[in-house]
Amino acid sequence: MTLRQHLRIPAILFSFILFLVTFVGSFSAMANPAMALLLDYNQAYLVGEDLSHRDLTEATFTRADLRNSDLSYANLRGVSLFSANLESANLEGADLSYSTISTARFFNANLKNAILEGSFAFNARFDGAIIEGADFTDVLFRGDTEEQLCAIASGTNPITGRDTRDTLFCP
Repeated sequence: MTLRQHLRIPAILFSFILFLVTFVGSFSAMANPAMALLLDYNQAYLVGEDLSHRDLTEATFTRADLRNSDLSYANLRGVSLFSANLESANLEGADLSYSTISTARFFNANLKNAILEGSFAFNARFDGAIIEGADFTDVLFRGDTEEQLCAIASGTNPITGRDTRDTLFCP
């Protein structure tokens, strides 16, 4: 056996061990949903995905494409949706508290009964969004966005008990 062949054995063994670790890690993430939270979804193509009822606390979706996705009743506390596309996404009952949704696009999105308390939403767009019962307590908006939302605000959030118009400081 040549020296070159001797050196290839450790490389092959290392590759096999790396494969096993990756395989076992992937299997563990499927078996334990908490491990899946370690993934980041930055710039991910998640069009039409069903992420409903999941705990995605502090996940990152920066510049992710979430058009037509179902995020209903998901725990999205502290997530980053910076510049994400959530056009026609279903976020009904989702908890987006303390999240970063600046420059996100919620065109025609369903935010019915969602909680956005303490979120940073400067430059977020909500054209055509459903916000009935949404809680916007302490959300930082641009003035024109707040006026736009006040024009369609209605309902009371079933979890926090807060009136949507009150959380937006509508006149």
